Amino acid sequence: MSPKRKAKTIRGTYRITEMELWDQDYVDAEVEAYIEFPKDGLGRFQFGYIRGWTDGRDVVRDELPAIEWSWQGRDEGGGDDVCGRGWATLQADGTLTGRIYLHRGDDSSFEAEPRS
Repeated sequence: MSPKRKAKTIRGTYRITEMELWDQDYVDAEVEAYIEFPKDGLGRFQFGYIRGWTDGRDVVRDELPAIEWSWQGRDEGGGDDVCGRGWATLQADGTLTGRIYLHRGDDSSFEAEPRS
């Protein structure tokens, strides 16, 4: 990131509308899938049976406002503790595109729109 260019913040709650690896029925299995980035940088998400808590940092990625995070959580489907990392960029229309990684497991792109 250039010292003259400061990242816009990506704060708020977004509805996960699409994931590369899983169909929407699975993504919304327990709750309507979401990802949340509050002002303090400590957010959360849930899709399918995976629930996680994030520690995020504002960045610029491909000249777009973005956030990168690490996370830890629980896979209620298998009863396992899980962790990983992820990133998302804010698109001109206000949506997010990004990728979430499960440590030593799958990774999937995702799309999300602001939750009203």
